[in-house]
Amino acid sequence: MFALLKKTAIAAALVSGTAIAAFAANPMVGGAEMYPDKNIVENAMNSADHTTLVAAVKAAGLVETLQGDGPFTVFAPTNEAFAALPDGTVDTLLMPENKDALAKILTCHVVAADAMSSAIEKMIADDGGEHDVPTVGGCVLKAKEMNGTITLTDENGGVATVTIADVEQSNGVIHVIDKVLLPAS
Repeated sequence: MFALLKKTAIAAALVSGTAIAAFAANPMVGGAEMYPDKNIVENAMNSADHTTLVAAVKAAGLVETLQGDGPFTVFAPTNEAFAALPDGTVDTLLMPENKDALAKILTCHVVAADAMSSAIEKMIADDGGEHDVPTVGGCVLKAKEMNGTITLTDENGGVATVTIADVEQSNGVIHVIDKVLLPAS
């Protein structure tokens, strides 16, 4: 009986032209559910893998911005990505006197668009294998794709890999990455 009800609900949704978000789940991030009806900050705060990123967003004064309407695509470095920076870098960046430098780094992870991985892959293919991604922070990232994996190269040649793609948010999308992307020095 349940299967019949489910099929009927799906058919009704398809006929009415609406999507069934309840049947499509976001990937888990940092051991936490990611809810498409919550914004980027709300979801990031629940991820055990993004506590450093959340602290940095707060220290840089970007919470209100990333809770805004968007749309935003955020390439979200994990705690391990921040830990891989030279010793003392994160602590130094979190100091109030370094707020502007921290904001610059963080906004180089944000694009003013809602770009799912399929759209990024199409842009890469359309551009012959590499697509320039201009960020809110003024950085230009180079996106490439190989065997279904997207990588981003920052202005210093550092390469981050998207490890979890397409985490839908109410105001955009998060793609988890394994390296902090840095603006040109």
